[in-house]
Amino acid sequence: MAVLLALTVTALGGCAQSVDPIERLGRKAAERVRPQAPATGQAHRRRAPSAAAPAPARSSGPLSGSPARAALPPVVDHIPTRDKVVFLTYDDGAERDPRFVDMVRELRLPVSVFLTDSVVGPGYGHFARLRSVGATLQNHTLDHAALRGLPYAGQRAEICGQQEKLRSRFGLRPRLFRPPYGTYDTTTLRAAADCGIAAVVLWRAAMGPADLTYTHGTPDLRPGDIIAVDPDETAGPGLRERTARLLRRVRERGLTVGRLEDHLLGLLSAGRRPPARPAVGEEGRSGPKTPPTRRGH
Repeated sequence: MAVLLALTVTALGGCAQSVDPIERLGRKAAERVRPQAPATGQAHRRRAPSAAAPAPARSSGPLSGSPARAALPPVVDHIPTRDKVVFLTYDDGAERDPRFVDMVRELRLPVSVFLTDSVVGPGYGHFARLRSVGATLQNHTLDHAALRGLPYAGQRAEICGQQEKLRSRFGLRPRLFRPPYGTYDTTTLRAAADCGIAAVVLWRAAMGPADLTYTHGTPDLRPGDIIAVDPDETAGPGLRERTARLLRRVRERGLTVGRLEDHLLGLLSAGRRPPARPAVGEEGRSGPKTPPTRRGH
């Protein structure tokens, strides 16, 4: 059966692609995706999706005698744009469902995947396939350590170490970085800059087992929002089903999916720095002051 393809071309200081994957998903395919009710009271396996990413803590300062640093990268969870697009991001690399690869290929879905080496383990082949169908791979540290408060050398090893892993595996050096649990400080930004990172990417919305939650601002999707799609739950819908549910919500708001790298890096290349992310307090709106013991965003 033929599947209707739709391609929406948007521009931001150049040409940046965005697509409407719901059009490709098709009514029949969408109906086959049946939402499953999450287990009552079940905690997120790696991070409570409603927890806001904390604001930065005080820096531990540069190493004594260290050379002048590059400009610190901006921290973003939303990209200013006139295009009616949002951005889909995925973390860690624990779930390796081939059906999700098929979904990205069939819908030409522009997703960004932030990988942690210790989580991916021997599964890099899956992400090579995901990259071959259009996903982009970005940095989420070597071992998913909570970076805030660590000395510069330790933070640099986590970030630069994963840069080297991804270079050796795929021949690329990511420009975007997401700190585990969304926690960071000025030392994190200095280390990221020294590792070649152009921007630190958080999220304004997260798609959990049941629905979207928001870190701050209006509790509704807006153009330019960065969305973190949480990993699979043992008793909840899988990554493919959760993504299909999110795509329906995106279309309900009259939005489509854009490629994060095209919009964000295009903005920076044009010399425009995104607005500073608003501080929401050390513990966010409902999250803990310290990272959870299990892995999270």
